[in-house]
Amino acid sequence: MTDLPLANQIALVTGASRGIGAATAKALAAAGAHVVLTARTAKGLEEVESAIFDAGGSATIAPLDLTETDSIARLGLAIGERWPQLDIMVLNAGMLGSLTPVPAIDAKELAQVLTLNVSAQAALIAAFDPMLRKSARARVIGITSSVGRTPRAYWGLYGASKAAFEVLVAAYGEEMERISNIRTAILDPGATRTKMRERAYPGEDPASVKEPAIVADRIVTLVQEDFPTGHFERV
Repeated sequence: MTDLPLANQIALVTGASRGIGAATAKALAAAGAHVVLTARTAKGLEEVESAIFDAGGSATIAPLDLTETDSIARLGLAIGERWPQLDIMVLNAGMLGSLTPVPAIDAKELAQVLTLNVSAQAALIAAFDPMLRKSARARVIGITSSVGRTPRAYWGLYGASKAAFEVLVAAYGEEMERISNIRTAILDPGATRTKMRERAYPGEDPASVKEPAIVADRIVTLVQEDFPTGHFERV
């Protein structure tokens, strides 16, 4: 498999049990990377892992609730003991929350969304920073939403969390640019056929939006490119 573009690279994909995360994990593995899959749903991860193995790829599953930040630190230590570096990290996991007017946002739900969409992402970067620094060309890809940059009525909760997430990833990239080979990028997948999209747009025909595999293919291409840190694009 040494002729594959991502051979001998280690990748971590969060939210990898379905949707864009699952498609990205499969695409990275097909390109030769060994992919560490993490999500809350063990069954979903096992199905993705089996699909990767059946296609001739390699993967390791790590069922994990990212809202338990102590578990993220333990995951970082466990992966660090097995592999010397992390070459690709795709921060895909996220929570939509309720689509509601800003004055009606529930404080408890706000805390839950910010914990997963922001705090857990900071914990992931902290846990894997040592491994990313050891890579010859580490790439960190953050999956965002258009509402993180363009406010939309009733999307304030999710949009605010994505805006914070984007700043977090971009700031990390700026910090690492001159002292490491780490480069960060933000990718907005646009309208994609996922469970989150289905929940947000219940009356939409799923066939009218693109499949997650299209986004996954772009991510695989992007991690091979020499993009400047802070890169942003919409699929």
